Amino acid sequence: MIKTVVGSFDTFSEAAAAARDLRGAGFLDSDVNVIANNTRAIGREEKAVEEKSSGTATGIVAGGALGGAAGLAVSLMGLAIPGIGPILAAGPIAAALAGAGAGAVAGGLIGGLTDLGVNETHAEFYAEAVRRGAALVTVRADESRADEAEQIIRRHGAFDIEDRVLQWKSAGWKGYDPKSEPFTFEEIERDRTLYHAAPRGPAAEIGRMENS
Repeated sequence: MIKTVVGSFDTFSEAAAAARDLRGAGFLDSDVNVIANNTRAIGREEKAVEEKSSGTATGIVAGGALGGAAGLAVSLMGLAIPGIGPILAAGPIAAALAGAGAGAVAGGLIGGLTDLGVNETHAEFYAEAVRRGAALVTVRADESRADEAEQIIRRHGAFDIEDRVLQWKSAGWKGYDPKSEPFTFEEIERDRTLYHAAPRGPAAEIGRMENS
C-alpha cells in the first residue's frame, strides 16, 4: 500500500531541509514535492531594494539560497495561482501545476494535492496554509516506510494542520474560499509571528492518506 505523507511548515527553509533529508534517506525525487508561498521572499526583496545602500540589495533571492540548501534550486519553478498568490514548487507537482489550465483557477493547488492522494478536505486546509505563507512537503511512501517519512517531517518542525485550522477558525475563518484574495506580505508576516511560536514537534499531526 502506498501512502502520501504531508507536512506543513511555517518556513520554506524548514520544508527544504525536510525534503533534503527525505531524499537523503532514499525516498525518490519523483515521490517528493515541495510547495511554498513566495510572497514573503518577494516582499523582502522589494523592501531590500527600497532600503539598499551603496547600490547593494540585501534581500533573499527567491528560490536561491533556500532552494540550493535542499538541492532544489535547479528544479524550483515559480508560479502564480489565483487566490493563493506566488509560489515556488519542486517535484512532479510543479509540472502538474504548470500544465495547461492547472493554475488558471484557485483550485489548481487543491487539484494537484488531490491527484497526489490527499483528500479534498485536507487539500483545502493545506491550500489555505500556503495562502497564509506556509510551505508543504509531500512524499509518497510504501506503507512500510510511512512512519520513517513522518519522523523526518516532524523532526524539521512541521506544525499540526488540525490545530492551525482551529486557530484560524477562532479568528473568524469560515473555510477555504477559492475567491479569496492572496495574503499580502504584511498579512503573512503577522500570521507567521502569531503562529510560529505555537507548540510543534512530536505532537504535530502529519497528514497521511492511502493511495488506491
